[in-house]
Amino acid sequence: MSGLRTVEEHLADVLAAVSPLGAEHVALAEAYGRTLREPVRAAVDIPVFDNSAMDGFAVRFADVMDAADAAPAVLRVVADLPAGTSSDPALAPGEAARIMTGSPVPADADTIVPFEDTAGGLEDSLGEVRVLRAPRAAGAHVRRSGEDARVGAEVLPAGVLLGPLQAAAAAAAGVAEVVVARHPRVAVISTGSELVAPGQPLRRGQIPESNSILLAGLAADAGATVMRRDSVPDEPALLDALLTEVTAPDAPGGPADVVVFSGGVSAGAYEVVKTTLARTMAFTKLAMQPGKPQGFGRLPSGALLFGLPGNPVSAAVSFEVFVRPALLHLQGRTADDRRVLSLPAAAGWRTPPGRRQYLPVVIDTADPRAWRVRPATSGGSHLAGGLGRAEAYAVVPADVEAVAEGELVDVMLIS
Repeated sequence: MSGLRTVEEHLADVLAAVSPLGAEHVALAEAYGRTLREPVRAAVDIPVFDNSAMDGFAVRFADVMDAADAAPAVLRVVADLPAGTSSDPALAPGEAARIMTGSPVPADADTIVPFEDTAGGLEDSLGEVRVLRAPRAAGAHVRRSGEDARVGAEVLPAGVLLGPLQAAAAAAAGVAEVVVARHPRVAVISTGSELVAPGQPLRRGQIPESNSILLAGLAADAGATVMRRDSVPDEPALLDALLTEVTAPDAPGGPADVVVFSGGVSAGAYEVVKTTLARTMAFTKLAMQPGKPQGFGRLPSGALLFGLPGNPVSAAVSFEVFVRPALLHLQGRTADDRRVLSLPAAAGWRTPPGRRQYLPVVIDTADPRAWRVRPATSGGSHLAGGLGRAEAYAVVPADVEAVAEGELVDVMLIS
């Protein structure tokens, strides 16, 4: 449609205004959910030493290479090595050490024979062992020192989110402290004289306020610290005072890096964000649905200002497409973590002419070999109840007039 900017144009403006936040040193145990600003390098080899991958016997391969049921290799057990031992017993030809998984392999041994390949197994594992099956090769069941990583090797690159697997990898590398991005400080402000706190009595024309809860949750999921969540009526003086408060240098918890407004950015007579911040923010219309009206700006302090539409689905989609990428870039994230699948539509639906559609959908996984998607709502951007069912957004290009049943659709996972 003529006069509408593209999603890519608006997002480019947003990201051009983003400068990564400062970094801080944090104990690994406290770093879950943070973004690495410096690579994690191994402080120790992984594994630290040659160790056994099986419960069994540490042996010389030459002693057991011809072992068979009809001609067992008979070895004398001269040591017992539990996990955590520091012993390195000498093994002469014809001798073995009983060894448990994770125990250091003696310097004189080069192979592990599992209990399962011996006549007596664990029940008869001291004194003498009869090996019934030869190992496949020298080095069988030995985990070599440094085979995963050597000291100084990069275990995790900068820009990675520290989840459980990544934190465990850093710990295995002997790292106790990491350098991570500071959490972005976010203030969420819903606008509208019709808004009332959930659970409060409603007069005619009033509705429960839900956007601040929605947007605060989305911000927290993106790694931000929500330092203020509030709602104001359509009164410019109140909005201006609240913005000044949350961005002040002495604001509790520090000044906001990002302020997210919902409502007050469209073309109505009482658009308080648009009226109050006309000199600070640029307001535009985008070729997307929902989320056509958008506002964006930056204060002299550097705080980013996002003006999102007031309808809940519009606010959720707008956050996903514009605010979330900004929060990730503030933390130095090198890639978005949203996955996109191509799945067939379980039912057809119409799309808006000339605008990219972001439709909340649920994924039908009843047949694990043939996932399908269906709309989570009837399509209205005000349908907050249906939004709660959404697992993804179907992203339909602007030049597509309708999605037919069975047609493949790009689906961006959000849960």
